[in-house]
Amino acid sequence: MDAVEDIKQRLSIEDVISQYVELKRAGRNFRGLSPFGNEKTPSFMVSPEKQIWHDFSSGRGGNMFSFVMEMEGVDFKGALELLARKAGIDLGQYRGSNYGERTKQKERLYQALDLAAKFYQVQFTKHRQALDYILKQRRFTKAIALEFRIGYSPNTGTALTKFLLGKGFSLDELKKAGLSTQRYSTPNDMFRGRIMIPLMDNVGRVIGFTARLLDDDDPNAPKYINTPQTLLYDKSRHVYGLHLAKEAIRIKDYAVLVEGNLDVIASHQAGVKQTVATAGTALTESHLKALARFTHDVRLAFDQDKAGLAATERAIPIASKVEVSLGIVSVPAGKDPDELVKKDPKAWEQIIEKPQDAVDWLMERYAKELDITTAKGKREFSSVIMKTVGQLPDKVEQDHYATRVAELLNIAPDAVRSKLGQKTSTVLRKSVPQETGAPSKRRAEQLKLQNHFLSLCLMRPELRDYISPITPDMLHEEPARKLLAHLRAEQGVEVVDLTAAPLQALGDYVNILVFQFEQLYKGLEPLELRYETARLQARLIEQYVKNQKLTLAEAMRSADEATTDQLLTRAKELDVLLKGHHGG
Repeated sequence: MDAVEDIKQRLSIEDVISQYVELKRAGRNFRGLSPFGNEKTPSFMVSPEKQIWHDFSSGRGGNMFSFVMEMEGVDFKGALELLARKAGIDLGQYRGSNYGERTKQKERLYQALDLAAKFYQVQFTKHRQALDYILKQRRFTKAIALEFRIGYSPNTGTALTKFLLGKGFSLDELKKAGLSTQRYSTPNDMFRGRIMIPLMDNVGRVIGFTARLLDDDDPNAPKYINTPQTLLYDKSRHVYGLHLAKEAIRIKDYAVLVEGNLDVIASHQAGVKQTVATAGTALTESHLKALARFTHDVRLAFDQDKAGLAATERAIPIASKVEVSLGIVSVPAGKDPDELVKKDPKAWEQIIEKPQDAVDWLMERYAKELDITTAKGKREFSSVIMKTVGQLPDKVEQDHYATRVAELLNIAPDAVRSKLGQKTSTVLRKSVPQETGAPSKRRAEQLKLQNHFLSLCLMRPELRDYISPITPDMLHEEPARKLLAHLRAEQGVEVVDLTAAPLQALGDYVNILVFQFEQLYKGLEPLELRYETARLQARLIEQYVKNQKLTLAEAMRSADEATTDQLLTRAKELDVLLKGHHGG
């Protein structure tokens, strides 16, 4: 038995996608507005026949699993579990008994946590001090309190535990959910006398809580406590508010990352819904990977104190590693996002639209703190900046900032590079560079260009002579490179065989290209098809040459004489390539 195939048998792709996108019949297919941006003319298509979707505006496409992965920000396993629930399929039957038991245990914990959130919400409506704190002091609306499921935990010590035991949950389950503790022989509530802020996963299921002390009279009590690590909750991975922010992040194509849960709620209330938080823990690679499923542009709005400065220093190399462009939102001194949103929501909207590059921000901060006109100041400045820059995985990027620091301090670049522990950079990447710096829109255009070209060459064998100058490193995905190899091997054939084993192995990718051809090119005359293929070929080569020259320019800034000669030779080769195929 195959869980994927069984799910496809029970669920139609149009039914799955229509839960996210309003679809209208368009012949044999369905059409709707792209969920990946703001558009007025529908460019999003679903083919029930091929069981695929394709967004012509962004170049994305796939099957029902890839769509759920895109929309919910989950991996394949998460999409499989979500669609299995929709289909009424128990995944445990496809795997070992241990997997089935673990799945059932997790489901029980989800149920207990959801009931706990409802219990806390009811208690919140009955507690005047809690209501005053949220509605008057914090100035949250009732609607936003309901949306984020804000609650209150009674200070009796056992209220929630008794309630859930009465609902059939065992004490062991409550402990595993992080809801109860046991001192000596008496079970007690984990949270007492606190404002309860549910922590939810990407699809909105409660996985834990942040609890804010309501009565600040006790100086020994921590203001905030979180659910401990459980089967469901991992603080190093959880991004607070992502389930409510992901649509706005996808449309705006950037995320704002703040420090506190209440900052997130305040921002959402002000209409800035692309805001999330790490909920009281340091920013990790897992946090940024979760956000990178929706955007490659993340803007930090941390406190402008020493802790915020340290957090930014730690975040820069992590962001570079996962290919996220990291910007800094500078909140006015003495304020946090929550305060600014309350005082001037428009100002909050304006400052998040103008982030500063993270390394540039770091350099500016330290330039103010240190006297960089003195030898001591230059030493300290270069040491602290290059410590962060040295952790960047890209050598070209390291060299760029080393040159910037040298220019700022008016010293020799080699003196700065020595702090990296590297000699002059001789990096020359012959593959397409992985771009940072808000790459999503640019990458979408690159994918569309690549896939439109390949769809023409796939479906019209007489156009395959145009692939001759195209090399694998000009393409941006492994399926595209494999298809290029197949088309090159098939040059000279007169009939398209979509059942060929190499094409079958590429699965949905080939189906999407066939779908693109049917929608865009099927009715064109042979001469029009040849002109369009030539145009796309020229654009692919232009794009490749442009990217390669950017890499060369960076490498030349620090190259020695011998390496410079190599780089110049490569630049001439690129010029010949471009001139030979410009315009088709």
